[in-house]
Amino acid sequence: MTTSFRQFSVRPQSPAYWRVTFDNPPINVLDGATIPELQQLLDLMDSDPELRVVVFDSANPEYFIAHFSAAAGVDTIVTPLPGGMYPWVDIVERLARLPVVTIAAIRGRARGVGSEFALACDIRFASEEKAILAQIEVGAGLFPGGGAIERLPHLTGRGRAFEIILGSDDFDASTAERYGWVNRTIPDAEFEKFVNRFAKRVASFDRQPLREAKRLLNTHSAQSLSAAINESQKAFFSALSWPTTITRAQKLMELGSGQDSDLERNYGARLGSLMDEPATK
Repeated sequence: MTTSFRQFSVRPQSPAYWRVTFDNPPINVLDGATIPELQQLLDLMDSDPELRVVVFDSANPEYFIAHFSAAAGVDTIVTPLPGGMYPWVDIVERLARLPVVTIAAIRGRARGVGSEFALACDIRFASEEKAILAQIEVGAGLFPGGGAIERLPHLTGRGRAFEIILGSDDFDASTAERYGWVNRTIPDAEFEKFVNRFAKRVASFDRQPLREAKRLLNTHSAQSLSAAINESQKAFFSALSWPTTITRAQKLMELGSGQDSDLERNYGARLGSLMDEPATK
C-alpha cells in the first residue's frame, strides 16, 4: 500500500492487520480536511482482500481525537453526498458496516466527534490512566450530531446516556468501562501489548467468518442507524447558527479551544462555568 495521508499514518503490521495513527498537531482535532482522507482510507480498507483488523490509535498520548473543529474544509462536512447522507454520517456508518474488525485504542482525550468515532468502531479499549471520554456538545451550546445520541443509549442505557450527554463532563476510563462506553480498560504500561496481542489474534482467523459474524451482529443489533444519525447531523448544522451557540463558540476560542490549553485538558470542568470564565488561555 503506497497511499499517504496528511492527518494520519497507515502502518501495515501484516497483510491482515493495519495500525492507523491519528497525527494532526497540536491536539488531533478532526476537521473538514480529515473527511476526504477518512473516505479514502475506508475505500482502501473495504477493497483489500486480505485485511481483517484495523486498530486506530494516536501519535499524541494526551489526545486520541480532541473534538471537531470547523477551521478547515468546512464545506466537506456540511454538504450532503449525492444520496442525501452527510459525509461524517457516511464515515461512521461505513465503519460500523465495514467487513473488517475495527478497534479504537484510546489513550488521551476522546471528546465529541472523537468519542463518536470510537463509538462507530466495533471494539473500544481504553488506557486506564490516560483515556478521557466526553460528549461536550451541550455544554458548548449544541448537541451531539454524529452518532452519540443514537449509539450511546444502546451501550450505557438511557439514564447514563442522559448523564453523559446533558452533563457534558469528562469521564475517566474506569467510569466509562463501568458504564459500557468502552469494552475494557487496561493499565497504560500494558496497553500497547494488550491491544496488539488481541488484534493479532483476530487477524489470525479466517476473513469469511469474521466478516459474516460482524454482518450478523450488526443485523441483530442497533448498529446500523444511518437515517437517525443523518437527521441529528442536519439538526446539528442548523444549531450552529443559534445566537447562544455562537456566543459560546466565541468564548471557547478565547479560552484556547483547538490548542493544547488548560481548557482542552480540562474541558468538562471548565464547561460548568464557561460564561463566567475570564478570556485568558
